[in-house]
Amino acid sequence: MFNSVLMIEKALTSADVEFVTTLHGDEPVTFHVLLQPRGDQADRLLRAIDDVALGELDEAVREGEVPEGEEAVGFGERALQVSLAALRAAGSAAEGRLVSDHPLDALRDLVDEAGADEVIVLTDPHYVEEFFHRDWASRARHKVGVPVLKLFSHSE
Repeated sequence: MFNSVLMIEKALTSADVEFVTTLHGDEPVTFHVLLQPRGDQADRLLRAIDDVALGELDEAVREGEVPEGEEAVGFGERALQVSLAALRAAGSAAEGRLVSDHPLDALRDLVDEAGADEVIVLTDPHYVEEFFHRDWASRARHKVGVPVLKLFSHSE
C-alpha cells in the first residue's frame, strides 16, 4: 500500500482523480487529503495576477466574487467531501481534512502521522509564487522528508 498526502485547494475534477490515482500503476494507494479554503485579500491579488498572466481576464475580474476566509469554509468542506468520494469511487482509500492555519505545518504533521511515502501538491498555476519559490510545493520540499510532486489541476 502506497501512502500519499494530497494537498489541494479546490475540488478534484474527474481528470484530476484519474491523474493521481494512476500515478503508481496498479499499486493500491491511500490518499490523505489536505484542502485549504481560499485565503485573504493578498491571495486574491496573487490569483488575479496569475489569471492575467494566463490571459484569463474574465477570471481576474471575478476573483472578488469568490468566498474567502470564514465564508470559504463551507465551500471547502463540500469540495473536500466531493474529492474524497471521487477518490474512493476510483478504488483508492481516502481520508481528509480542511486546513485552517499554516498549511505547511499541517502538511508536515500529516506526513509524519500517516507515514507518507510522498506528497502530491495539486494546484492551479501560481506564477508569482512559483517564480519566488513561495508556492506550496517549493516550500514543502524544505519541510517534509519525502519526495514532493507538483502537479497542475485540470479545469472544471
